[in-house]
Amino acid sequence: MKIIEVVAAVIKHDNKIFTTRRGYGEFENMWEFPGGKIEAEETREDALIREIKEELELDITVSTYITTVEYDYTNFHLTMHCFLCEVCGGKLQLNAHNAVKWACLEELDNLHWVPADILVVEKLKEI
Repeated sequence: MKIIEVVAAVIKHDNKIFTTRRGYGEFENMWEFPGGKIEAEETREDALIREIKEELELDITVSTYITTVEYDYTNFHLTMHCFLCEVCGGKLQLNAHNAVKWACLEELDNLHWVPADILVVEKLKEI
């Protein structure tokens, strides 16, 4: 089975968490934590900073590792490394998503998540 390794940003501000809704593909209109694939010779943190800049045109600081999620989709295995982040600049532009939402932890259960990201929500509730 193909393995895809990605990073995801859990962006937090004033006790709210930033979520994005996919604007394309199999999981279109489902919510996720933004991020993407790690390129060759990139650290996880560098990949996350690059991906958030590409997808959202935001500058972030990566502060704390949260968890790594392993999830089997039908066609591939996903390894997703998740980090707590903060926005430090840029102007929001949706280049890969069709909506964003700042939600408190309790509201996250009300969103229709991409399957692997549900595991991240569960981890956030624990910490």
